[in-house]
Amino acid sequence: MGKIVTLGEIMLRLSTENNNRFIQSSSFRADYGGGEANVAISLANFGIPTEYVTKLPNNPLAESIFRYLKGNGVQTKNIVIGGERLGTYYLEVGTSIRASSVIYDRKFSSFSTLNFQELDIDNIFKDCDILHLSGITPALSENCNILMELIIKKAKSLGILISFDFNYRSKLWSLQKASKVLTSYLPYIDICFAGSLDAEHIMALGSNKTLLEYYKEIVSKYPNIKYLLSTKRETHSVNENSLTGFIFENGNLLSSNRYKFQIVDRVGGGDAFAAGALCAIYNGLSSQDIVDFATAASVYKHTIRGDANLVSKDEIQHIIKNGISTVSR
Repeated sequence: MGKIVTLGEIMLRLSTENNNRFIQSSSFRADYGGGEANVAISLANFGIPTEYVTKLPNNPLAESIFRYLKGNGVQTKNIVIGGERLGTYYLEVGTSIRASSVIYDRKFSSFSTLNFQELDIDNIFKDCDILHLSGITPALSENCNILMELIIKKAKSLGILISFDFNYRSKLWSLQKASKVLTSYLPYIDICFAGSLDAEHIMALGSNKTLLEYYKEIVSKYPNIKYLLSTKRETHSVNENSLTGFIFENGNLLSSNRYKFQIVDRVGGGDAFAAGALCAIYNGLSSQDIVDFATAASVYKHTIRGDANLVSKDEIQHIIKNGISTVSR
């Protein structure tokens, strides 16, 4: 079996503590995070050979990120060094009825300057089975927009499975521009993480349809897509949610169990779902097992502070078989 490669921006995450608002905060908790990095770390913790590709500035923060990634078993040999700064985002952690809020500070980051010619693409794609990308990357700069198109077409020409998570971020670009760019990737995608809102607003497939209707229409337009996956979140409060996962394959829509849980940190839940699905697909599991594993992985992530899902396959399987328990003895 080969490796899974992810490409995207990793940032410094600065979070308010004790559910404080920004205006109350004189200190912040520091972590590293970013969608594709989170997926890579999850996959590596599941025991899958995983490589993460990005661009970092030549400073001690980059050295710290290398330690963070390598400490979680992620390959880093093709990370590019250059540019001026590491992107940052600030997280105001919500509670009860007050939602969490994010402020981005990532313009002109090192990653936003990355271009295809800087990548050692032969080494990156050597023994690569799956490439995972997201819709965050093309929103960052014109450089990244061009990079995405070139890397997707190169991977497809090599027969590599392409996984894509829409991950639309309204604070990064307009819906109109996102729709034009992200839908252009769909003829090349094999594994697609997209929900009803993506189908309605980005793919412009109309409103008031069921998830099954959306998925059937997507596959009729893009028969290359083998798997379509998403989650349904029910928000009881900022601290308590329910989650159900869905997968569409060969005309069938399957769902996971519905989990109700308390939240320690919601950020990275979607990345954990994507990583769980990729792990199960990589290991040749059935559609039902894929969505069960992916959803349980996402639920588990909500109990872990920071961006990444630091959890093993055995811990995920325990939730699937036994449900959420109070004490592991």
